[in-house]
Amino acid sequence: MILEIRTYRLKPGTIDEFVRVMREEAAPLLGRFGIRVVAAGASLVREDGHEEAYLIRGFPSLAVRDAQEEAFYGSDAWHDGPRDAILSRIESYHTVVLETSDAAADVLGGHRL
Repeated sequence: MILEIRTYRLKPGTIDEFVRVMREEAAPLLGRFGIRVVAAGASLVREDGHEEAYLIRGFPSLAVRDAQEEAFYGSDAWHDGPRDAILSRIESYHTVVLETSDAAADVLGGHRL
């Protein structure tokens, strides 16, 4: 399994709404495109006082990741849906992609969103 871990540095005062939109709107939409959301939420620690959040997604392969992301980010459902509510709150983000077992992804998520 391929895991993608994204961390987001958010604009001040936006974390609660960012996490709500991520969990209630973006995560279900990602699921409709076949993208497994392993976990998403707010960081427990504020590095240098910044509001930060994370999104962990799972894919069967890098090729599937590329195809699913292209379909998702090019879709009307994303552009007309939660896109602006998500992007307007992000100051910056960083992505790490790694290979792991399905069991490790299950442990990280604790449960599916």
